This record gives sequence, C-alpha cells and structure tokens, in this order.
Amino acid sequence: MAMRQRASVGFVAILVCLLPVPSSVASSAAGALDLDTGYRQMYDLNFSGAHQTFAQWETQHPDDPLGPVSNAAAYLFAEFNRLKILEFDLFTQDQKFESRPKLSPEADVRAAFDNELSKADRIATAQLSRNPHDAHALFAQVLADGLRGDYTALIEKRDLAGLSYIKSARGIAEKLLALDPTYYDAYLAVGTENYLLSLKPAPVRWILRLGGAQTNRDEGLSKLHLTADKGHYLAPYARLLLAVAALREKDRNTARILLSGLWHEFPDNALYKKELDRIQP
Repeated sequence: MAMRQRASVGFVAILVCLLPVPSSVASSAAGALDLDTGYRQMYDLNFSGAHQTFAQWETQHPDDPLGPVSNAAAYLFAEFNRLKILEFDLFTQDQKFESRPKLSPEADVRAAFDNELSKADRIATAQLSRNPHDAHALFAQVLADGLRGDYTALIEKRDLAGLSYIKSARGIAEKLLALDPTYYDAYLAVGTENYLLSLKPAPVRWILRLGGAQTNRDEGLSKLHLTADKGHYLAPYARLLLAVAALREKDRNTARILLSGLWHEFPDNALYKKELDRIQP
C-alpha cells in the first residue's frame, strides 16, 4: 500500500523518556516536584516548568541518570514545538516528510541538550561499571540514544545517522527487557523501530534487516500497545504514536479515541485538540 512506502526514521524512541513505576503519569501527586510532574508538564507543553522540575530532581538525586536525560527530552521537545515538527501531517504524508527542509536549531538549546545527555551518560556508565544488570541505568541509555536519534533525523535531517541511534536504543532495550519484561516503557524503543521501518518498501526493508534493523509491522504495533497500556512515563507518547499509525491506516475512529483521551489528560497541549478537530466527522 502507498501509505506504507516510507516512514520517518527519526519518529522514534524518543520521547523515548522514562522509567516504569507502579502508578501512571496521571496519578502523580498534585504539586509534587518529581519526575512524574516533569513529564506531565512536558506533555502539556510547559517546558519551562518541566526544566525547573527536572533540574530540582537532578539536585536532589545526583546519582539518578533519569534526571538529566529527562531534562534533555524537555529541551528536544521544546525545539520540536518551536520548529513545528510535531504536526501530524509530517508523519502521515510521506511526501511531506521526504521534502522537509533541514532546520535551524537554537545553538544554546543544542548545547544544553548535549550537556544533559553527557551528564546522563556519565552517571549511567558509572552505575553499569558497578552492576552491568542495573535496569535503571540501562533505561537511561535507551532514552539517551532515542533522543539523539530524534534530534539527528528530525532536526538535522540525517536519517541514516538517526537510524544508528534508533538501532542502538532498541538493542539496549531488548537487553533490559530480558532482565525485566515488566519494564514496559522500554518496549517503545522496540516497537518504534519495527513499525516505522516496516513502512519502507520491501527492497529497503531487506537491506535494513541485513544491517541489523528490525522491520516487523505487527511486532511494532504490539510493542507500542504494551507501552500504551502498561507503561508509565511513556504511555501517553505511545498512544500518540498509535494515533499516527491509525491515521496512516485511515482508521480515524481509533485516532479520535486516542487523541480525545490525550487532550482530556493534557488540556494545555493544543496539538491534541487541533489534530482531533481536524479528523472529526
């Protein structure tokens, strides 16, 4: 089918951003300055608030790599919002994605983004040197590679370089899931690579598989559903990806259900309402 011909290599793991814990993002205590609060602020496009929350978490938890990698996510998605990268048409219309221009990011934002990722790398590497099975540190590495892949592909328009980060994120996620299959946010990295690359033409998929990439559409959607249904920080992001997938398949009813839920959960994010209005009957 034509709508499966090409896909954004960069529409990836990113916001890839997070760590599974028993409650959902929506259940964080009101006003509590923790990672839950920061992710809620980020999903609601309150990036200044998210930066403040994540910075406070970093100060209070200097040995937690999720603090800086989460702050890096806030920098990245603020740039995505400023540059209008999150518009749905870019990911549902292949021609529009292929003809997208190389963008001009803010240099200070790029420096802050790289600094936070470097900080997360140092903390995670130190933890893994003490315990190679540290799930917390492994997930921080998944997030960091996913964020780098998104920046490289969606802002710098270097799709092949972005793919290398995506493959790395997926490989680390699989290692983490072998240790703990209930780390549901990590399934997003596996699901994203499989689904997005499944949209490539058959000869391209064959070449990608030779290079170690995974291109199974059904596997991809299955893993995205796991994160959407059972994930923690990444559950809303997985639902957004599934809404995009539904629109690509011309399933507007499913897309409306997903977007309606996201809009009611994050009412300050005008993107959800805009896209929901666009596909109303």
